[in-house]
Formats: sequence, C-alpha cells, structure tokens
Amino acid sequence: MEHKPKIYLIDVTNRDGVQTSRICLSKLEKTMINMYLSQMGVFQSEFGFPVTRHETNYLNANLELVKKGALSPLRLGGWLRATRDDVKTTFKLVPEIKHLNLSISTSDQMIMHKFKGKLDHASVIKEMVEAVKDARKLGADSIGVNAEDASRTRVEYLIEFARAAREAGVDRIRYCDTLGCDTPFTIYERIKLLAEEVKIPIEIHCHNDLGLVVANSIAGARAACDSGVDAYINTCVNGMGERAGNADLVSVILAIKYGSGMQAYSLDEKIDLKMAWKISKYASYAFSVPIPINQPGVGSNAFAHESGIHADGALKDRRNYELYDYEELGRGEPEIIETGRKITAGEYSGIKGFRNVYEKLEVVFRDDQEATQILELVRYANVHNQKPLVDDELSFIAKYPDIARKIFTMTP
Repeated sequence: MEHKPKIYLIDVTNRDGVQTSRICLSKLEKTMINMYLSQMGVFQSEFGFPVTRHETNYLNANLELVKKGALSPLRLGGWLRATRDDVKTTFKLVPEIKHLNLSISTSDQMIMHKFKGKLDHASVIKEMVEAVKDARKLGADSIGVNAEDASRTRVEYLIEFARAAREAGVDRIRYCDTLGCDTPFTIYERIKLLAEEVKIPIEIHCHNDLGLVVANSIAGARAACDSGVDAYINTCVNGMGERAGNADLVSVILAIKYGSGMQAYSLDEKIDLKMAWKISKYASYAFSVPIPINQPGVGSNAFAHESGIHADGALKDRRNYELYDYEELGRGEPEIIETGRKITAGEYSGIKGFRNVYEKLEVVFRDDQEATQILELVRYANVHNQKPLVDDELSFIAKYPDIARKIFTMTP
C-alpha cells in the first residue's frame, strides 16, 4: 500500500520558546507544558538542552514521567550541537534520553562568518555524520539533524548535507528558516526539491521575522507531503521564540484543519484541539506574556462581534462569520472567579490553610506526615516559580512528589 504522508507537530516551546529574550520558564512550568502537550496529542516536545547543567535534573525527571506513563504518548527530544563532545555529554548527563536533534549551520554566511575558519563545507558534513553515528551507538532511538540557516543555504549543498545525514542513519532533516527570510513560495520550492532528491521526512522550523511563520510552515509541510514524505512542523505555544517568535501551535493546527486547500493533507490524528484554550492560557501565565486579543482561536476577540452586520449574521448562523467553533478549542464554559475568602498555598503557608487548598482540589492525604511533606514541596515550588501555583501544578506535586523534588533541585 502506498504511504500517505502525514503532518506531525514537534513543539519547541521548552527549547526555542524559552530562548525568547527577557522571559523564562521554571523547570516546573516546563514540565507542565510537557504535560499539556501530551494531553493535546502533540507528537514530540523538544524539552530542553541535555548539555546544559541546570537542565539535568529536570530532563531526567521528565524522562521518569515518561516511564510512569504520565507523559504518554508524547516523545521528549533534546537539542544539542552536532558535535561528538555534545553527544558524549548528553548521554553522560541524561543517559535515558532516546530522541535527539543535532544542529549545525549549513549556509555560506554561517560557515564563513560564524565558524571563522574552524569548519568548512566538507568538515561540517563530517562533523555531523560522526555525531549522528555516535548518538546512535549510545542509544538514540530517533535522530533529527538540523540544517541551521537552511533557507540561506545553497540548495546543492543542502541536498549533499541531507544525503550524508540520511546515509548516516538519521530519521529526519530539519529545514531551519533561522532568520525568517523565506516566503511560502520559496520554502515550498526548496523543500519540495530537497524531499524529492533525498526522500527523507522533513521538519519545518520557521521564524516570524516577516510575519509569515505559519504560512511558511504550512507551505513547507505541503511540499514535503507532495513529495511523498512525512512533515514535522515545529511550533511554540502562543508563538513564543527568539526575536519575533516561532509558529504558534494553535494557529498551525487551525491552518491545517481549516485552511483553504489543506483538506487533502492529513494531520496527526492524535491532536486534540480542545486543549488549545488551556495550554495557551497556562503558557501566557507562565511566561507572563498576555495573549493578544486578536490571536487566532484563543484571543479574547477571536469570536467577538461588534459590527451590526457581523453580529446579526453570526447570530443567524455562526458560519456566516466564524470559520470554526469556539467549543472545538475548549472555549465556551464560564470561568469561576473567587470573589470572597481565598486561601492560597505559598512559600510561607501553614498546614491548616494548605490542607484547605488541597481539600478543594479533592486531594486526600494518607496522614499528617504526607501532608507536611507535600507542604514543604509546595513551599519550594513557590520559590521556584516566583508566582502563585495554579491548581494543576498543586495536583502534580501531590501526585509525583519525588519527581517534583528532583525538578526543584539544582546544584551549581
């Protein structure tokens, strides 16, 4: 039977999103993003940097969650440079990691003006191939190779690089529009040529410097599928990411499901759009970055109508002025805001107030000793996050106290 290509999502919020200048996520917040991505049916989360020491406990703790089934079916992938040293360090610090993306620059601009003579075109390929082979020997189940600045790389060299990666045994090539300079027209042509020549699944990693990030991501995915290979679009929740950001997770899903001419393309059937409202709101709170009112699907004005003609039309039949249903995104239910007494759990909480908070979450402790242990962790979590914990974070700590303890622990 002929293979029908499919579009999968690899979310990079916990790798590229957290590199957004002037913002950050705690390790607990990164863990919750992974939990929500898993519930949303996203194929893989690029969950961090295995060679970065302050990530070590968080990465290993999240891999324990995978073993416990708490992050199933989500796969957790690490980002590292395509060097033998990075591969060796990765498996030394995070020995259970199974999914990797190895990154190296491929454009003339980067090779000449970033590497400054340390690497040339031939040695870039050699370095990448050696790193891939080492990663496979050390236990990687899947490997993607990132061609950084692929959009400015000579296409003949990009094909040569991808062929070498395929022969070394990689699973995917990541086409990186690192500067966001592609258009839907150029990225379609380049990825179609690359996929037809190399016949390997393509990841599409785009930036929003020209405001074209979702359009480019969809065009790149179409090119891969039209060439007979699977496509993997990189996304970030709420479009976070370096400079002008990456492709917004919810917008990409909506574009594939409802974009004109996209009906012939298959999105990973595990995707559950009903998680959109929850994950977008949580990421906004965690990043301390408001969701724009005109954000597709989840912005406060996404289903708002003021114009008389529009309001009348929407009330007669929502399809007059709404392309998709707000219920599909997990919206529509009233949200309760407590306006009376509110007991919260913070870094200075006592046992009585703490137990009151958890009783409302319907969490029952076996005894006072267990309650005291969880209270101590919740205190640490508040110091760790530097903001009040949401209910799902409180529930997570109670359910996985040993893993939470590892997440909060860093040794300089």
